[in-house]
Amino acid sequence: MLIAGEMININHDNTNSVSDLLDFTRNILPFLRDLEEDEAGPDATETAEMLGIPAKSMVVLSRNENPYGPSPLVRAALKDVPMHRYPDSRPLLEAISSYTGYPREWLVSGAGMDEIITTICRIFLGCGDLALVPVPTYNVYGLAARLCGARPIFSARLPGFAVDPEVPRGVKMAFLCSPNNPTGNALTEENVRAVVEGTDAIVFLDEAYAEFAEKSLLGMVREYDNLVVGRTLSKAFGLAGLRLGYAVAPPWITEQYRRVAPLFSVSSLSLAAGVAALQDLDWMKECVRKIVSERERMRRRLAGALPSQGNFLCIQTRQKSKAVAERMLQKGILVRDCSLFPGCGEHCLRVTIGRPEENERFIELFERSI
Repeated sequence: MLIAGEMININHDNTNSVSDLLDFTRNILPFLRDLEEDEAGPDATETAEMLGIPAKSMVVLSRNENPYGPSPLVRAALKDVPMHRYPDSRPLLEAISSYTGYPREWLVSGAGMDEIITTICRIFLGCGDLALVPVPTYNVYGLAARLCGARPIFSARLPGFAVDPEVPRGVKMAFLCSPNNPTGNALTEENVRAVVEGTDAIVFLDEAYAEFAEKSLLGMVREYDNLVVGRTLSKAFGLAGLRLGYAVAPPWITEQYRRVAPLFSVSSLSLAAGVAALQDLDWMKECVRKIVSERERMRRRLAGALPSQGNFLCIQTRQKSKAVAERMLQKGILVRDCSLFPGCGEHCLRVTIGRPEENERFIELFERSI
């Protein structure tokens, strides 16, 4: 009998090499063979090289980044980070605790929202399990479910992009996003409560854009044992390049999360940056104020722009959005064609709110393109 962890002696005395006899691709897990690669849209540097223009002249409005960057305290904090030591996440968790009002045992951190999502999925989803994904929404939910061998169920949204409160029987996880990417709408408290209370599944509520919205539902975590709220410092705090996310969840979930998550996945630089960013809320709030002001100005100017609670606008285009985005790209402006998002259709464009001069350049070109 083979005992787990037991050493096995393998006889390598053969005339043919293994590579001559076997197809190593058979070792790929079957449910990963046809997995589609996730992509973030055109890269600014590659596009600039293709167009033969300086990279700094590109207008990047495709990735929902904060155009003003992080607090000046962040750069100062990075100077004294001990890079020869493994990271210590405790100071960041203390800073998040102060920001959210939740004790540390209710908090976990990760390398961006994507790691939070994929780690939560590893806890609750396995081969053959079902995950509910109301579409259109962020592509990573379905991808994270597939990485576990689970099957995402894509359900259409109700009018106004609300979520159907009826979660199908057998679903183990349900994903909500508020404000939703790419539509920009925030879910009502009543809608979210109906979903959480009507299922025995784990509900993951993605609040990546909560700082730009009028309301957060973070306080609901105390009320429900099956609710997890994910947050990020990539958007309002301007730390997209440092990959830093966190989640608030009941302690029974965070305890299990810490068993599953990589121990040192967040770098010391990212942790120090997060602490510094959370110490300068005035900077973050001023960035949010400017972005929201520009968001509303752009919405009034742009035909087809939907109301938004995020740092971006969803625009319904008359022509196919892929063609509109391509024309923008040829002029050095990157926006996100959403036709590859399940449920979006072929006339949906997502535009990040940039600096006023960048936004004006986009508006002028868009008005000539539609």
